[in-house]
Amino acid sequence: MRYQRSSQLFKEAQSVIPGGVNSPVRAFKAVGGTPVFVEKAEGAYLFDVDGNRLIDYINSWGPMILGHAYPPVVNAVIKKAKKGTSFGMPTDIETKIAELVVSMVPNIDQVRFVNSGTEACMSAVRLARGFSNREKIIKFAGCYHGHSDSFLIQAGSGAVTFGSPNSPGVTQGTAKDTLLAPYNNLEAVRHIFEANLGQIAAIIVEPVAGNMGCIPPEKGFLEGLRTMCDTHNTLLIFDEVMTGFRLGKGGVQSLYGVFADIVCFGKVIGGGLPVGAFASSREIMQYLAPEGPVYQAGTLSGNPLAMSAGYALLSALNSDDKIYDRLAQKTTYLKQGIFSVLQKHNIPHSINCVGSMISVHFTETAVVDFATAAIANNNRFKEFFHGMLEAGVYIPPSAFESWFITDALSYKDLDFTISAVEKVANSMSF
Repeated sequence: MRYQRSSQLFKEAQSVIPGGVNSPVRAFKAVGGTPVFVEKAEGAYLFDVDGNRLIDYINSWGPMILGHAYPPVVNAVIKKAKKGTSFGMPTDIETKIAELVVSMVPNIDQVRFVNSGTEACMSAVRLARGFSNREKIIKFAGCYHGHSDSFLIQAGSGAVTFGSPNSPGVTQGTAKDTLLAPYNNLEAVRHIFEANLGQIAAIIVEPVAGNMGCIPPEKGFLEGLRTMCDTHNTLLIFDEVMTGFRLGKGGVQSLYGVFADIVCFGKVIGGGLPVGAFASSREIMQYLAPEGPVYQAGTLSGNPLAMSAGYALLSALNSDDKIYDRLAQKTTYLKQGIFSVLQKHNIPHSINCVGSMISVHFTETAVVDFATAAIANNNRFKEFFHGMLEAGVYIPPSAFESWFITDALSYKDLDFTISAVEKVANSMSF
C-alpha cells in the first residue's frame, strides 16, 4: 500500500504539533514507520488520505462498538448541533443520559459527566480521598488511568515502598501517595495494606486490563480486592473507561458480579465524542460540589453534542439483547482463527480475550500482568503490525494495547483478517 500523503502530512504536523500527534501512541514510535492519516471511516473500515481501505481493530480505542459513522449517533449530533453546540448551562439531555446510565449499571445512584477518561479517574480519586479523609491510593503496574499526576507512577525498590514518578513534571510529593502493585497479585496488595494501615483511600484498577494488552482478572482477584477494601474501609474504584458498556450493559461489575464503590467511564459512553464520567452511590456522590466540599468542574462537561451522541449509542446497546453475544462470538471466531495460524507456523504466542477485547502477544508465557506482557517479542510484534497494515488490516500500533471488535465487522472481514495473519506468518523472520 502507498502512504505518500500520510508521510507528507506527518512532516507538516511535526512542525506545529509536538511529535506530529496529539496523543503519543499515534506516532508509531513503538512500531516504527509513518502514522496513517485518516480521511473518513464507515462501519468496520477506515479510509486513509492515500485512498487505502483498512479493516479497523482499534475503533477509536473502543467507542465505535457499533461501527464508525453509526447513523443514529451521527443524526443525533447533527440534530443537536443545529440548536447550538454548547451553552455552559444545564440541558435536559444530561438528565436523560444520566438516568439511562443509572438504569444500566448496577450499584450506582448518581453520575457526574466530564470530558475524558483521565478527568473521570482523576476526579474519582479526589472524591475517594475527600470521602475517606485519607491520601494514599494503590494502583497496578500496567494499568493506565489517564495522564493525571497521581497515575504516572512506577515502582520504587519494592511494592511496599513509595512510588517514583515515571514522567518529568510529576513531583515526588505526589508520587509518595501512590503505591504500586503487580496486577493479579493479591499478596502484594496485602503487604501494601499492612505497611500503610489506615492510610489508603482507594484502590483503582482496570478490572479487565486493556493497556498492557487485554488481560483478564485471574479467578478471585477482583473478589479479593473487594474483601480487602471492605476490611480496611478503603474504596474500590473500577476504571471502566474501556470496559464500561463494551463488555456488557453493566460493564465488568455485571460480568463478574463484583461491585465497586466508584466506577469510571469513557469511550463508549460518549459515542465517539470526548466524554468521561464517574458514578457511585448517593452517599459518596453527595461529597461533590455543589452539594459537598470536593470540588470538580468543567465548562464543557455535559455539553449537548457529546450527551446526544452518548445517549443515542447507549440507547441502541440497551435495546439490543443480542449485541454482546454477537460481539463475543465474533471475537472468539477471530481468536480461534489467529491461534490456528500461529500454531501451524510454530510462532510462540499468547492470545487473551474477554468479550469484544482481544490481544496477541508473541510469547509462550501466559500474559497475566505487565511483567509477563513485557517479556513478549516486541520485534516480532513490529513485523506483525506492519505486515497486517500492508495487508489492509489496522491493529493497535503497540503490543501493549487491546484490540476492539465492532459489531459492524462481518465474518467475511474476520476471514480476511485471518487470511492476512496467514500471509504475515508465512513471511515472518525467525
